[in-house]
Amino acid sequence: MKQKKKIFGLIGRNIEYSFSAKYFNKKFSKKKLENYSYKNFDIEDISEFKDIISDIKNLKGLNVTIPYKEAVIPLLDSVSKNAQVIGAVNTIVIGKKKLKGYNTDHYGFRKALKPLLQPHHQKALILGTGGASKAVAFALRKLKIEYDFVSRRSTDVVFGYDDIDATIFEEYQIIVNTTPLGTFPNVTECPDIDYTLFTENHIAFDLVYNPEETAFLRKAKENGAQIKNGEQMLVYQAEKAWEIWNKK
Repeated sequence: MKQKKKIFGLIGRNIEYSFSAKYFNKKFSKKKLENYSYKNFDIEDISEFKDIISDIKNLKGLNVTIPYKEAVIPLLDSVSKNAQVIGAVNTIVIGKKKLKGYNTDHYGFRKALKPLLQPHHQKALILGTGGASKAVAFALRKLKIEYDFVSRRSTDVVFGYDDIDATIFEEYQIIVNTTPLGTFPNVTECPDIDYTLFTENHIAFDLVYNPEETAFLRKAKENGAQIKNGEQMLVYQAEKAWEIWNKK
């Protein structure tokens, strides 16, 4: 029996380097799903999302990346409970008449971080305050790890980069970069913190996966930190998205 044509894809901006298209097309080939394909939809503005939904026939599911994980929510018919709490969507199921959003980033991050954790890893700093940072915060809550955010501007509830000193680094043993700083081709960029504050008691986790070792990870490692890039997290979240798309 001939398989029905099914199209999946990624919406984002400047996503030619995307992990997802390569990963899913390889998966389809391996599973002999000849009528399945995965495409990048590189859009300048979230308003183009509606055109993708109406114009692309046989579109069954989408992933969402920077900078649209929050902006896409008002364009959906519903979102899962977790995505609602997180306030960001990275996976969309396209039904006959309805669009439903999910978040699989929190699952991917939690699964990737968990094997690295030791008893002294009690608190985390999340660098960045975008959609990905919200999923990381949700995952940390599930792991019962306290966290605080770091942004360019400090507020009553968010650290500024200028606030990060030795005392804070002693208190927070997990540092997670959720910003796009250091992503190819801008490989020399990294969050503006004092990397000499890292020690062997720290985990440096970068959601960026290209390059394999970002400037953030390299500098943290030079000072003894255990490091992890975002590739494994992406694999876990992609498999979770696949599971959601294939729910009967």
